[in-house]
Amino acid sequence: MKKKGYRILGTNYFCREGEIDIVARQGEYLAFIEVRTKSDLEFGTPEESITPAKMRRLQKAAYHYLYHQDKTPDLWRIDVVVVELDGHQKPKRIELIENAVEE
Repeated sequence: MKKKGYRILGTNYFCREGEIDIVARQGEYLAFIEVRTKSDLEFGTPEESITPAKMRRLQKAAYHYLYHQDKTPDLWRIDVVVVELDGHQKPKRIELIENAVEE
């Protein structure tokens, strides 16, 4: 993520609306990042595991963060990092999906 210009501001932001795994800044954007990891793809890929209900909770948690922080940028988005692990629990795919959930 650092190679793509992200500066991590915090991790594991909890509020009553949900949790945000990573809060980062990339250029003019504040990025709320959901990390999904799977080692077994029998029930779908990591990105497929994000349900519409989870997307709504991510958005609500992002609004909560924005409301309770000073001097946040006007531009924000929700990104997803997907990680697939091999049989030895080592990453075989890591992908960053920007703007995965529209604001």
